[in-house]
Amino acid sequence: MHALVYILPLLFFVTAALYASVGFGGGSTYNAVLILSGADFRIVPIIALACNILVVTGNTIRYAMTGNLDWRALLPALALSVPLAWLGGRVPVSEFVFSALLGVTLLLTGLSMLFQRRWKRPANAPVTSRALVLMPVGAATGFLAGLVGIGGGIFLAPVLYWIRWSHEKAIAAACSLFILLNSMSGLAGQAAKLSSVGTLQMAKPYLPLLPAVLIGGWLGNRFGVLKMQPDHLRQGTAILILIVAVRLLYKVWRTT
Repeated sequence: MHALVYILPLLFFVTAALYASVGFGGGSTYNAVLILSGADFRIVPIIALACNILVVTGNTIRYAMTGNLDWRALLPALALSVPLAWLGGRVPVSEFVFSALLGVTLLLTGLSMLFQRRWKRPANAPVTSRALVLMPVGAATGFLAGLVGIGGGIFLAPVLYWIRWSHEKAIAAACSLFILLNSMSGLAGQAAKLSSVGTLQMAKPYLPLLPAVLIGGWLGNRFGVLKMQPDHLRQGTAILILIVAVRLLYKVWRTT
């Protein structure tokens, strides 16, 4: 096994804390770190999705308790994303396709986080909801979430800012719920797929990663939700993601 595997709990703890601080789960980075550590690509999404769930559950609950979670307004995005996340989890892909998709996803994730401030709506902008935009975005993001093991919130956020869906805290809350439900659906699809081919038990050695992200996510969501000034953390996380994305895409390129 790659030497990186021995520091996975620490890496997952830090990733969970950073992502939770900015309202996301970290699924894309969990995937990349696992791939770089030498984990079998078939079990990578199910581990990442389980970690996602543990991280964003705390954020979702806290946002709901503060009155910032409007799940009804998010229904157009969830209507197709949740079932398609399950379908994406069921689709078998080759290691090359998985790694290439994940590398591109990470690259887009890092760029999205790095330039997130540019999406922010003016303080006096009206609140709107555009189902015709949210439904296809939710569908595409949900399928990708199940296929490669991400939550998809990082791709939903710029769309919500662009259509002036609501204020910043409400958008962060919506992304947390979006990630949670897509991760649960994608996890169910991945578990069904792995069970049918007898590889689900291969994920058992990675169970210690779950308490690491649970603790990291708890610390991160307290900082992010209570302070709501995580710009430096977001930018630092984006740079780390871009570094991992370049390394993963380089690995894919070398195998071609």
